[in-house]
Order: sequence, then structure tokens, then C-alpha cells
Amino acid sequence: MKRLLVVAAAVLLQFGCTPPPPIPDGPPTNTSQSGQKLAVDQGPNWSRTQRAQFYSQDQGSQLMPLIWMAALQQPDGSSFLAGGLSRYGYLKNDEAPTSMLPVGFTTNGEPGAQYVGMTCAACHTRQIEVQGTKYRIDGGPAIADFQTFMSDLDSDVGLLLNDPVRFTAFATAVLEGSPNEGQLQQLRLQVESWYKPYHTIVSLALPKNPWGPARLDAVGMIFNRLTGLDIGTAPDRIIARNIRRADSPVRYPFLWNASRQDMTQWPGFAANGDALLALARNTGEVFGVFGHFAPEKDKDNKFLGVNYGSPRLNSVNTAGLFKLEDLIVQMGPPRWQWAYNDALRVKGEAIYNWPVAKGGCVECHNTDPGAKRAFQSQTTWKTPIMDVGTDNREWKMLGVPGRADFPGWIVDTGVLSGAGLTTAVLHIPLIKALKPQDSAFKVLSMSVIGTTLSRWQELGPAFSKATDQPQDVSGTDDESIQQNIARSGPASDDLKGAFQKSEKSEANPFKYESRALMGIWATAPYLHNGSVPTLYDLLQPVSQRPKAFKIGPEYDPVKVGLAVEQTKFDYTLHTDCKDRSSGNSNCGHEFGTKLTPDEKTALLEYLKML
Repeated sequence: MKRLLVVAAAVLLQFGCTPPPPIPDGPPTNTSQSGQKLAVDQGPNWSRTQRAQFYSQDQGSQLMPLIWMAALQQPDGSSFLAGGLSRYGYLKNDEAPTSMLPVGFTTNGEPGAQYVGMTCAACHTRQIEVQGTKYRIDGGPAIADFQTFMSDLDSDVGLLLNDPVRFTAFATAVLEGSPNEGQLQQLRLQVESWYKPYHTIVSLALPKNPWGPARLDAVGMIFNRLTGLDIGTAPDRIIARNIRRADSPVRYPFLWNASRQDMTQWPGFAANGDALLALARNTGEVFGVFGHFAPEKDKDNKFLGVNYGSPRLNSVNTAGLFKLEDLIVQMGPPRWQWAYNDALRVKGEAIYNWPVAKGGCVECHNTDPGAKRAFQSQTTWKTPIMDVGTDNREWKMLGVPGRADFPGWIVDTGVLSGAGLTTAVLHIPLIKALKPQDSAFKVLSMSVIGTTLSRWQELGPAFSKATDQPQDVSGTDDESIQQNIARSGPASDDLKGAFQKSEKSEANPFKYESRALMGIWATAPYLHNGSVPTLYDLLQPVSQRPKAFKIGPEYDPVKVGLAVEQTKFDYTLHTDCKDRSSGNSNCGHEFGTKLTPDEKTALLEYLKML
């Protein structure tokens, strides 16, 4: 699910002459021969062990049976998995060299019936290239083309179902032998059952103007996946009319320090900063990347009224999500890899701390203490939610309270109609009952909270570790679970704030989050919708920012961001400032644009070292 980085600073760098200081016990930085891949130093708590687990830790996504994907062919007859999906920008998993799956593609399920799915590392691991040397940045925004991956998977399975020869070859590989007619028909029915919902969301949700590499409409796809494919009352559970074009693309956010924000998602609609809210945030993300979710009415469950969490109905790997969040807590920002000018850095630090009216950054991108949460084990940072004139398309999609022209995402609630959560033990309503047509936000909130509470028995050890306080989760009946929640602190208030629309003001209606800037050098393109290629360009007036640029892994250490020439993808992003609702507007964030060239150079030198 997906967050705003309003970046403050950038400029044309003249290379300094001071080399980086040595990194004790860290990975090499600039000692490689051309072409070598370097793991960038990301702090003392981020080791090869942590990296390997981050790349492969399952979170419950079940995109397709593994054996199907292994047998699936592209139109030219080559394997769909050829090259480890590198044609889409996904990265080789060097920590699992025998795996045919790239970073962030994982497996789960019983032996012989395993699924392949995605985990957060697929969208949050970056590789950049400078003069033939590749630099791996864990937690960085992926430079991957998820829309083309989804489209190709859809078309290749469609081709499979319409080509008897191709399907027989597929069946032979899947069934490991010469299948008879009955086996062929049974497998075909299984593939058709998989294809119907997948093709529905691909055909109705993916935009005609593609997101392109490094961007996607994550919130839109979560809403589409959950409300369009999971909660219908018909046997296939599809509610096609709930699906909208997911045409509000944003750049993948970076993950280091994500656990310390007190608000998250680009429009700042999700409370964050403790173990329970992290679980809610990550559970919603699993729904978006094809976790299996099929809630059912449950008259015997007087507390929830719906069965949200049994393994038969819900594939979310709660324990895996806690492990991933623990890894993200340990992940540090990446260290700048090239030479820098220390005198300029000192001057830039002073400029960074100037008032914003003078061109400084700290007022919006600081690390003041954030809100105190129920299950908090570290100090959080306040995350300002601000309107700085940037593209408002995501707000238009989500809906702005009180604006008739932005009504929000209203959906049929299907099997969840009437579902709510009121507990006599806590004496407060957690969530009001869902209406037959209601907000997609409320459906997401109810699904995430229902999943979390239905698995309360699994959460005690994780919460105990996160908070250093024992959590009593004894008992499995409704009343015991309610009593445990009551004893655990203000869990209900915590969960209620997990997903809620950011309130607008008349003066600042389209607000997005403003994050701390550690590691900002490694996160191009900039602004929440990725409409500015470099930090240098971001410090220019809007009229001087590029109207078009290529996207790919080639990196420019001078302008700090995407290099002009890219060869990985044949894709050019066209931007403008004519329509703030275009999704590709590069308007806004005109801070620091009046600094002198020398001041901009110094500011950028400091930003590189954060």
C-alpha cells in the first residue's frame, strides 16, 4: 500500500575530492571492478542474514500455483520465468542462487501444492548502475514494471487456454506425465477458475496509459482486489462493478525508517508506529498482492459475526508479517557511495536548517517525536501531512470529505454487508456496521481488523517482543478474546485509526505525507507520483523541470537521480503542469528554487550524506 515523499532539495553537483570515510565491517563501496554488484552499507544491524530473509520471507501472497508458473510459456515458447523475470526489472536473488524466482517472490503451501506469491521485497528492493557497476539497495523503491508483468501473465494464460497444443504441453509438465482426457479437463477447469477473477481485474483495473516502471496505483489495486474479487456473494465472489481503473500512479516508497513514521500511505490516511498498526498496514498490502481472502458470515462468532481469519479462508501469514516488520526496523538508510566535498556538506547542513521560507528543509522533513501508540517499542517521528501543490489525482480517487466532485470510492459490500464490530466488554463500537453500499476504506478497515482480531491468539508473542510487555492471549472463545484485547491496552482505538481518510481543510485540500530524508539520494524519481527525475530538477522552478524522461536503473551521481539515457525499458514518462489531476503533474513543491546555484550545490551535498 503506498506513501508520499515530498522531497526538499537538489542541485547540480560539482564532484568534490574528499573520499568517503571507511566503513567498519561493512560491504565494499568503491573498490569493485566494472560490472560487479555491490551491497550498499545500510547500517550495523543490516547483514547478509537479514537481507536473505527479507528477500524470501513469505507473507501469504498466493498469486498462482508454483508448478503452473514454472510450466507456463511466453508466446515464443520460452519459459514465463525466463531470466528470473528480469525483463520486468525484478532482481536476481543472490542469497538463493538456485532459485528460479527473483527477489521478493516467495512460496508457501504444502509440498506438492505450493503457491508462488510476492512479498514486500519485490517492490522495495532497488538496483542502480553507474559506469557498469551495480549497487543493490534494500528497501529502496523498485524500478520494476508491475503492470506489464500482470498484463503478460494474463495474456500468456489466456493464450494457454485457447491453444490445445500449448495446453497439452503445459498439462504434461504440471502433471508430470501423459495426462488422460479426464485429467486434462480437470486441470483446464482449475486454470479457468484461476483465470476468471485474474482476467477480470486485469481487464477492468489496469489503465490504458501504463504506470510504467517504478510506479503503480497501489491503493487502487488493493481496493479493486479486495472489493472486486474477494467479497462477492456468488460462488466466484466477483463483484465486477466495484472495480475501477487504477489510474492514480505513485512511486514505490522506501522502507528504511518506515516503521518510525507516525502516519503512512502517501495521502497520510493510515496511522503507524507500533506493532499492531504495522500488522494492519502489512495485512492490507497482502490483500493487494493476491493473498487468498474469502470471508464468510459466521453466526456462531458473536464477537466478529464473520469468519475472517481461518486458514481455509485467509492466507495472510501473520507470523511472517511480524518477521518482515522486524527486518524493516533493522534496515538502515543506504550510505552514499561516491566522493563528496566535506566543506560543501557543512555549508549545506546550515542551509537545510534554514526556515522553509528561506529555502530550508527541516521544518517539513524533521524528526520531531510523533504520537504515542498502544504497542510502541520505539520513538516515532511526526509525519507532517501537507498540501504543497503536487498532483492531486490520488486524492480525487480516494475522495475528499465534503467535496461533491470527489465522492470517494463507494462499493457494494457483498458478504460483509451488515458486518461491524461492537463488544460488550470494551463498551464501544470498534466499527459501525457496513451498509450495502459503503466506502472502500471501511471495507478495507473491517477486513484488516477482522483478520487481526480473529488471529489474536497468534499475536501475543509478537506483541510481547515489540513492547517488552507480556501479552495475555489465553482462551479461544469470544469472551476470552475480548477480555484479552481489553487487558492489552487501547487496542481498539489503535485499530480504528489504522485506515482513515485524511481530513482536508479549505486552504490545503490535497495533503500528502512529508517524510524524513535519510537515504533520499537513492529514491528517484521524486514527488509522490515520481514526476521529477532528479533532486537537481526538483530544486528548479516547475517551468524548468523536464517534460519527459526515461525511467530505468542508470543513475546520475551529479544531478542525483535518474540518468538521462536508459536502456532497460523502452518507456518515457511524459509530465506536465497544466492539469494538477493528470496523475503525471510535476507541479508543486517549489521550495529552494530561489536558492543561488552555490547554495543548491551545498544543500545537495548535505542531502547525499543523510
